[in-house]
Amino acid sequence: MTRDEAITLVQTLVSAVNSHDLSALLAMYADGAVTYSPVAGQITGIAAIREWWQTIFALFPDWTVDVSDVLVDGDRIAFLGSAAATDRNGWFGQPATGERFEYRSMIILTLAQGKIVRDERVYDLSGVLQRLEKARLDKELNVAAEIQRTLLSQTCRSTPFCNVAGQSLPCRAIGGDFFESIQLPTGDLGIALGDVAGKGPSAALLAAMIHGMLAVQLESECSPRMTMSHLNRLLTARHVEPRFATLAYATISEAGQFVCSSAGHCPPVVLTDAGISRPKTGGPVLGLFADSAFEQESLRLSEGDTVILFSDGLIEARDSQDNEFGEERLLACLAACRTAPISNVIKRVLSTVDQFRGNAPRTDDMTVLIARFGRTAGKHPE
Repeated sequence: MTRDEAITLVQTLVSAVNSHDLSALLAMYADGAVTYSPVAGQITGIAAIREWWQTIFALFPDWTVDVSDVLVDGDRIAFLGSAAATDRNGWFGQPATGERFEYRSMIILTLAQGKIVRDERVYDLSGVLQRLEKARLDKELNVAAEIQRTLLSQTCRSTPFCNVAGQSLPCRAIGGDFFESIQLPTGDLGIALGDVAGKGPSAALLAAMIHGMLAVQLESECSPRMTMSHLNRLLTARHVEPRFATLAYATISEAGQFVCSSAGHCPPVVLTDAGISRPKTGGPVLGLFADSAFEQESLRLSEGDTVILFSDGLIEARDSQDNEFGEERLLACLAACRTAPISNVIKRVLSTVDQFRGNAPRTDDMTVLIARFGRTAGKHPE
């Protein structure tokens, strides 16, 4: 067989496969033909080959193949190409991903009297399954990310004396940072921002657990330091090792009383007309020792004062020369936009960090929560 004849035969075969023309496809095989693939093993006879292709076309209605090169050696033809389809029904027992997949393969045909007597496919089955598994996991992570976004507190909240806004950017599909703002039974506003050690699904699960514990604790009339103690005991009782979490939690009253406690977390920033304050009272990280003690600190807020909670992913962001963004740059950024609407402050902070990083990858979650005090705040949401 000449190369031109081989190319014509391969094109006819590919056309029949891509149009899912079973009659045209089977007409190319001899009655006792044998076909082999890593998935199906060896299939013998036209009836079995027909059933195989029917299964392929039923499972993958958009199955197509593409040829990149054709080689000829007497009555044998080898062609290189790729197959592609959408995984709507699952790959032979595997869960469906709904994603488009593609893999490269080599097909070796043996001919007799112009008919295919042996059809052998060579490809890396494990590689195909790995790609499908990755697509499935990516889909599950996207669902988990959507669930995590719904579990996070409202990104904006207004009360008669405070406006709050927050944003969290995970470095992966799902992250270990979380924040909360809630009207407490006392009438005060509670704000919290936490950061679980590690990244990915395990960190996100622990973050969701702590976030749920926190939501329950905030329903009681406890001070920030007592809330920290309760959370720590609940977490250590579950023996979730070696994970731990940092947390900053504060309450703001209608009179402007700001009370905060930190469990190993970055100290809050309080912006006032007089400058910047950094309350640092608290205790160790959550989840290490059941008997850890926590303290709290208080100060009086005036009209327009702004409280910022943030995760260390902001200040530990690095550029391509491995320089750290640092607290000094963060404080300068906050001071420069102190009077801007709090939603704009968040955008400014995150964009400043991204500009500093340049092309360097984000290696940690970045989260910001901002509360601005003002007795007419609820009437003028920012």
